Amino acid sequence: MFVGEFRHALDPKGRLTIPSSWRLRTEGGGDAYLALPDVGGYITVYGPEMALQLKERIAQVGMSDLAGQRAIAQIMSGAQRFSLDKAGRINLNTRLIEHGGIKKEAVLLGKMASFSIFSAEVYEAQTKADPQTLAAALSRFGL
Repeated sequence: MFVGEFRHALDPKGRLTIPSSWRLRTEGGGDAYLALPDVGGYITVYGPEMALQLKERIAQVGMSDLAGQRAIAQIMSGAQRFSLDKAGRINLNTRLIEHGGIKKEAVLLGKMASFSIFSAEVYEAQTKADPQTLAAALSRFGL
């Protein structure tokens, strides 16, 4: 489960440290994460189990579903599959770093089943929600 907010610097090689509590493995021993460019201008990362579930869902999209196939192609063309190195870091590719506008500092935000990687600037701009907007969103979840 991915929860909390963490700030880490992107090193010169494009590596980013993942919080130790977020370093997951599947029951089968797999540890492949999947990073996707999000339409909100940040990066969404799925852990190993969610990446496998997403793979199964995408396999269900029929060849005759042209809109679905186009969406899959567009999203997956910017995707990256990776594992953590021994120090618990990921190595984001240039395309994702540019998509997220990440220069030096990245903000990692846990969203339970996934986590997002923001540039510090985008994160600050998106988290300035007024209390009424936040209350309306929380009511959608019954909170």
